[in-house]
Amino acid sequence: MTLHEAIQQALLKAKKSLTAPEIAEVLNANSWYSKKDGSDIKSSQVAARVKSHSHLFSNANNLIALRSSEGIVAKKSTPKQKQVSVKKINLDPKLMMKVLINEKNFKSITECEQNVPEGPGLYAVRIKDIKALDIVFLNVLAERNHTIMYIGHASKNLRTQFYEQELRAKGHGTFFRTIGAILGYVPEKGSLIGKSNQNNYKFAPEHEQEIIQWIEEHLIFNWIATDTDLQEMEAKLIKEHLPLLNLAGNPGVINNIRMLRNKCKEIARGNK
Repeated sequence: MTLHEAIQQALLKAKKSLTAPEIAEVLNANSWYSKKDGSDIKSSQVAARVKSHSHLFSNANNLIALRSSEGIVAKKSTPKQKQVSVKKINLDPKLMMKVLINEKNFKSITECEQNVPEGPGLYAVRIKDIKALDIVFLNVLAERNHTIMYIGHASKNLRTQFYEQELRAKGHGTFFRTIGAILGYVPEKGSLIGKSNQNNYKFAPEHEQEIIQWIEEHLIFNWIATDTDLQEMEAKLIKEHLPLLNLAGNPGVINNIRMLRNKCKEIARGNK
């Protein structure tokens, strides 16, 4: 990643204007850009790169901002002002995938509640400590040498499809159903009888709350707001990283997980 691309990403993640020292601090704390000699990035270098790429950045009162932004919400205008439309900028797909998976960018569920935007994008889930999993799944992640639990995309709304459905059980989230299954929960017997969709089983309300509590305690999350090549990037990430809980398109799919999900379906259909 070039320095100006790293500055773009720092501003995207911050969702606000930053000073050159603030941007330098962000870049020195992550791995988006590294100098050849390994030394820290200086604020003067950031300011120089911003000045030489004035088509990408504005600099007013020492506050640096993107001239167009992806995933950054414009400030609301006053009644006397016209609402300024914010154009989206789509970074290179390889860069976006790298940023999404970078473990330094993952956040707690509290930060998700405050910051997940309303718009399309990609999301990823990691576990803080694989020892919180059953030994079978712990061993799988240990062999794969990562902590990635799930990678998905929201075609319309990250807040609804990722945060509310997958993390808060407000709907029919695939990830939520799968994490519940591997934790040993099952739906109420026959709860899908008469339903048009015979796959979207749900857990009892008290069990949903227990699953949510487990998610809050053990998982961390990251997302990127973009509408570019969502399914293609999701597919590439799944094939490259083999997340534990992804079934579709995953060369490293775990049969135990498929069996646990099928067991939940059969119980909810009244067959067990």
